[in-house]
Amino acid sequence: MNKYNPLKAPDPAEWLAMDEGERIAIVQEYHRRAKVRLPNQIAHVAIHAVVETQIAGHEVPAREALERLMIEGLDRHDAVHAIGSVLAGHIHKLTTHSESSSAPNADYCRDLKTLTAAKWRQEYS
Repeated sequence: MNKYNPLKAPDPAEWLAMDEGERIAIVQEYHRRAKVRLPNQIAHVAIHAVVETQIAGHEVPAREALERLMIEGLDRHDAVHAIGSVLAGHIHKLTTHSESSSAPNADYCRDLKTLTAAKWRQEYS
């Protein structure tokens, strides 16, 4: 895979054939080419890459959320960001709260199922 475009789904086999560092680098290169300024570029592109990996790996909650968010009017890139915002929130919670959930994956899946385009727009627009 030579270039990444978040508006088009990467070929799952090609995406999964790359190692995590290559995935992060290709997402970072996209953002550099697009001249997107980010407050924390490393965190942003890493979460972007993780979401793409979940989708390419057929993680049902992530794939369903992507499809639903796009039906609700988000383009693919914004849908990846919306899923990433849920993921980032869960990572933050797990790393900053000593009394975290005993089932963090279940919490993440539940929050993806309730994520809507309207909710994401309200929180991040």
